[in-house]
Amino acid sequence: MSLLRAHSVHEFGDLVFAGLRTAVGAEVAVTVGPELPGGAAVDVLIAGRPTPTQLAACPGLRAVIVPWAGISAATLDCVAERPGVALHNLHHNAGPTAEHALTLLLAAAKNVVASDRRMRAHDWKDRGRAQTAVFLAGERAVVVGMGAIGTRIAALCRGLGMDVVGVARAVAPNEERDGVPVVAVDRLRDVLTGARALLVAVPLTGATRGLIGASELALLGDAAVVVNIARGPVIDERALYEGLRDGRLHGAGLDVWYRYPQPDEERTAPSEFPFEDLANVVMTPHRAGSTDATERLRMNALAEILTAFARGEAPPNRVDPQRGY
Repeated sequence: MSLLRAHSVHEFGDLVFAGLRTAVGAEVAVTVGPELPGGAAVDVLIAGRPTPTQLAACPGLRAVIVPWAGISAATLDCVAERPGVALHNLHHNAGPTAEHALTLLLAAAKNVVASDRRMRAHDWKDRGRAQTAVFLAGERAVVVGMGAIGTRIAALCRGLGMDVVGVARAVAPNEERDGVPVVAVDRLRDVLTGARALLVAVPLTGATRGLIGASELALLGDAAVVVNIARGPVIDERALYEGLRDGRLHGAGLDVWYRYPQPDEERTAPSEFPFEDLANVVMTPHRAGSTDATERLRMNALAEILTAFARGEAPPNRVDPQRGY
């Protein structure tokens, strides 16, 4: 068995990579740095946004591993031009992101942020009478996207006593995933009708952009809560804002957005609409996967893929560049 040579252009820290090297043992040689090793002796390149120049410099390249979940269109195009190179991503963020989705769901349903702001001003006027919290147990939750993250979100919602239905692209007849019934995306409108919670956890592709529009939001039950930890444009921006502004929706918990700061910017409005002016919105800056365990989880996931390559096994999390996930 030959030694697998892996190189990461990302420097996650000496302690983190020390843990990776320990996990893969003598089967994998891991190098780190923005420059490729001499002679471009790389079997697996760990790069979030690999360039054509980097790929061309690695004639023996077997795979690219994106060290997070989301994959840019540029990366998909770049790797698609090298059909002999496999593309993988990491699902290490599934647990933290699912927990964050549940946090957003509860915070929006229970009006936590607005209540916190009032209490900081010593205002006791509303103790749940004017701004009533939503009771979730027994209500339907629709989880759009039943991959690593969505499946965990569904389990957490079941733990709240909710009636959970998952929506996925490819579904077998009467399919269940971890006890949750899953329907195909062509039945999305059916399961949204009357639902109290909508949680979105799909990758952004041509098929999912604008998947949730005004007509889909209008199907939700009274005082529904929307949570998006996927990508902003999966939900129509105007429709979501207006549904929240007009009180058609009880609230929303949003971790992903429609505008992001450029590298030299520190402050950027996350949307063309003033979501920040709405008291029924809980906003976080695309940080669902960031916890005190994130780097350890990332290195464990990297080690799993690299070890599988080294042993001639099928590595997990293979991405289809044509589909985008």
